[in-house]
Amino acid sequence: MNLGRAKAVGYTDAQGGVTGIDKRPTSGAVRVFAPGARGVGGSGVEGDDVCDLRHHGGDHQAVYAYAREDLDVWAKELDRALPNGSFGENLTTCGVDVNDARIGERWRIGRDAVLEVASGRIPCRTFAGWLDQKGWVRRFTQAAVPGAYFRVIEPGEVRVGDPVTLIERPDHEVSVAFWFRAFTTERALLPRVLAAGDALDPEAREAAQTYLSKHGS
Repeated sequence: MNLGRAKAVGYTDAQGGVTGIDKRPTSGAVRVFAPGARGVGGSGVEGDDVCDLRHHGGDHQAVYAYAREDLDVWAKELDRALPNGSFGENLTTCGVDVNDARIGERWRIGRDAVLEVASGRIPCRTFAGWLDQKGWVRRFTQAAVPGAYFRVIEPGEVRVGDPVTLIERPDHEVSVAFWFRAFTTERALLPRVLAAGDALDPEAREAAQTYLSKHGS
């Protein structure tokens, strides 16, 4: 698990100019929990700071996961080291295709914690400023390997090396990568996102329904 503490920087729109995107690996057990509604709850990872509660955190963005394999690809492309936590992720997975996970899919991590895939990560100015890469938002968007946000269904402690066990996989096509493309580069896919049903967060469902009402299927 990776944790970030609030730090003042010059590249974020967060109130007070602070961000917790600089996440560092921790070796001990870390508790994950449902933090509460957007705007009130921050990170669902104990000891981790979310500073911009307008756009980040809350139950539908409680934990962010990114695959070590995808970080390795970016490390080669960017010609720089990308240790665990470099993309602001709480959970750096190994041997799991995070972007192929379906919205509503559930993972058990370790003994107790159960997480449910909620959405993909949309890149923002803070992410671009943190990596200090020109054109980063566009580049990250075109790659369409966004990593996944999770809600916490059952709280528990997570440790380095804990196994990830798939315990439920919905029967629909809406993977994290599909969701991401629908909300960024291929908006005609938005009506199909509704197949994820109640697993969609309310903002995503409203956006998809609005598109459907204006453009049809």
